[in-house]
Amino acid sequence: MGLRCRPRRCVLTAVTLSLLLFLSSLWLPQGTIQDCEQSWRPCLSVFTHTRAVVRPAVTEAGALGGNDIIRECAGEPFQVSRLHRHLSSALGPASDVLLEPYLLCWEELIKFMEALGPLVGFFTHKVEEKLTLIRQLSLEESSIAAPGDAQGEAPPPHHAYRSVRSMLEAELERGVVSFDSQTPSGSRTLLRLHRSLLWLQLLLEKLATEPEGLSMGELCRDAYLEVLAPHHPWLIQRAAELVFRAMPDRKVFLQLVCVRTQEEAEPVMRIIIEAIREIHQRTQRELEIRNMLDLP
Repeated sequence: MGLRCRPRRCVLTAVTLSLLLFLSSLWLPQGTIQDCEQSWRPCLSVFTHTRAVVRPAVTEAGALGGNDIIRECAGEPFQVSRLHRHLSSALGPASDVLLEPYLLCWEELIKFMEALGPLVGFFTHKVEEKLTLIRQLSLEESSIAAPGDAQGEAPPPHHAYRSVRSMLEAELERGVVSFDSQTPSGSRTLLRLHRSLLWLQLLLEKLATEPEGLSMGELCRDAYLEVLAPHHPWLIQRAAELVFRAMPDRKVFLQLVCVRTQEEAEPVMRIIIEAIREIHQRTQRELEIRNMLDLP
């Protein structure tokens, strides 16, 4: 006979495994999913089948339009306006991504996930651990370069952990990145965040464009089936279903972005989705040219 467990304990175990995969390093390899604008690569069908959107201008200084559309939502921990501000600030010169505002984006996205309920938010600490690791590496770099620098200030231009590009280059030169084994490098940690961002990007895309008749759980399941399910064993796929069934009503999402209807949400989310996509594309290029998309 096979091993048996109490139903409640089995469900909790399954949910735990599923959520750990969502927010940890076991994500889809990045070489298989790309933006449709890069015609020489395969693309996500969601980008080809959704309606055309007007994309806000992105400048090298990191300015994104949308301040006249995105509103503050009083009393809510997650603020889409704050996320937009951090995304805009993360767009550095020469198509680089500035690390500190990038990490601030993730802090806001953690609040978004936590607002979707305890089953989703319970394991956001896995993301927080990754943010902490990169910040710790940045602080160690600062203490070596200039002892006594104020904590929390933006790193100077020469700082190794000022941007995605400078971090990847510095860690490669110092030999702290391994292509054969797991190491606590900023580069490997960034790759895990980068992969997670792709799943969130796809989920937000669906929330902004799919019919109102589809529930939050259905949209999460669709994003999972499109991106991750082909690479997960049967048990994990079944466990993921439990998470989707526990997702809150779609109205919760509307409240999070401080709108009343799907029509009001669409222009707000288009701005956020485009900003996330720009961050993801820039990071993707930096990782790709250094052959770092499959770090163990």
